[in-house]
Amino acid sequence: MIVIAKLKAQAGKEAEMEKTILDVLPKVKTEEGTLAYNFHRSLGDPTVFVFYEKYVDQAALGAHSKTPHFKEMGKALAGLLDGAPEIEMLEELGNIDYPAV
Repeated sequence: MIVIAKLKAQAGKEAEMEKTILDVLPKVKTEEGTLAYNFHRSLGDPTVFVFYEKYVDQAALGAHSKTPHFKEMGKALAGLLDGAPEIEMLEELGNIDYPAV
């Protein structure tokens, strides 16, 4: 189960959004069933942030969405977003796993 989530920060709130999300990453790392949770910023638009998330299955994604840290992050981001997040769910058909850098 792959999730691509695109969030746009309100102008001037980029640093606050970045910090809010970076503070949650260590907590997500402890979640069972979360295989990848990568956070990126657009090179073309510094207000745009993108998550690449990989879960063992739909149940792991559901568990992630119910964690206290995910809910707290959602509340904090509500006042920082410029519009609704764009979420795309994907089925992985193949991959090449590289060693972590």
